[in-house]
Amino acid sequence: MSQTGTIHEEEHHHDYFGAKLGMWLFLLTEVLLFSGLFLAYSYLRSIYPVEFHHAGSDMNAFIGVTNTFVLLTSSLTMALGIAAIQRGRRRMALLCVCTTILLGLVFLMDKAIEWTEEIRRGLYPSSAHLATLPLGEQTFFGLYYTMTGLHGLHVLAGVSVLSLMAVLLARGRINQERFVLLENSGLYWHLVDVIWIFLLPLFYLAA
Repeated sequence: MSQTGTIHEEEHHHDYFGAKLGMWLFLLTEVLLFSGLFLAYSYLRSIYPVEFHHAGSDMNAFIGVTNTFVLLTSSLTMALGIAAIQRGRRRMALLCVCTTILLGLVFLMDKAIEWTEEIRRGLYPSSAHLATLPLGEQTFFGLYYTMTGLHGLHVLAGVSVLSLMAVLLARGRINQERFVLLENSGLYWHLVDVIWIFLLPLFYLAA
């Protein structure tokens, strides 16, 4: 191998390592953010155990479990897409990424339906009906909208990023030699899925 080729290979390795390190540091900040919210939930649930139990029984567990299945499937398609591009199968990678995007949109649609139903029942912050409920139940729904809403924004961001990845795949900008952008996008998407797995028992199985 020529000296020039060796230099280019070393530069590519350093770029890859730097991109991966930067992504892991970013994911660490996301973990810290949600960890703080999980700790707050645990503390408040210890104060209002009965109220949290009662409020949790009003949640639509079917939608919660369905969305879990949707996100777990999307993690699988994301992983398959990364594996495909590493093998040089760009069309298959594009198909997998587009499927992941579609599943992310299904999740958001289900969440919109669920929120609409909760709002119709008057279970939303500052509503007259929620104000008549015990303070613990008001706290539960405050956390519910805060944490699932923040997670939903992360899903929306993930869908947007993956849409950009799909464009880059279609144009050949992401390929078998350079796929770190897609790999980092996959890491972010997997984190979003893992966070939801923790949210599921806190709100939908809290009863």
